[in-house]
Amino acid sequence: MSENLTRLLQDWRGGDQAARDALLEQVYDALREMAAARLGRGRDRTLQPTAVVNEALMRLLGSDTDWQDRAHFFALAALKMRAVLVDHARARAAEKRGGDVAMLTLSHVDREAAGDSVEYDVLALHQSLERLAEHDPRAAKALELAYFGGMERDEIACVLGVSVPTVDRDLRFAKAWLNKQLA
Repeated sequence: MSENLTRLLQDWRGGDQAARDALLEQVYDALREMAAARLGRGRDRTLQPTAVVNEALMRLLGSDTDWQDRAHFFALAALKMRAVLVDHARARAAEKRGGDVAMLTLSHVDREAAGDSVEYDVLALHQSLERLAEHDPRAAKALELAYFGGMERDEIACVLGVSVPTVDRDLRFAKAWLNKQLA
């Protein structure tokens, strides 16, 4: 599937609209699962995974991006989903003046630590990720790709151009740093 997606991305970049349609058909369910995992069982039922994916795809399709491969596409989709979640949380906070802020978990990053799932305010998480990016950009990017992109460690390593053990260290550091910041 990975090679097929890369081919479809390249064909789409060449102007083939049928390749774009085939690509979206293949990745839509995976993107929806990523969004559903981010939203989890939180209190915020006004934002559904389908809405997150649709908005992220609109932003993704509207950008003039030069796709490299499957991993690059999913990394950019992760960025767009993060932006959708943050924009939604800001709008809700403005409506409620902070009263009913959306909560998310880092459960996707915590796969090895069963039952260690903590909910975070999406705006606080976003701000903490921005601060982490100032301190350690690669660790912040690794966490973003794992959490918002649902990417596996080997895919993150490929996107970042580092080894899998380096990704593991970055994810451990980022999680510990965020837990301290958000405690």
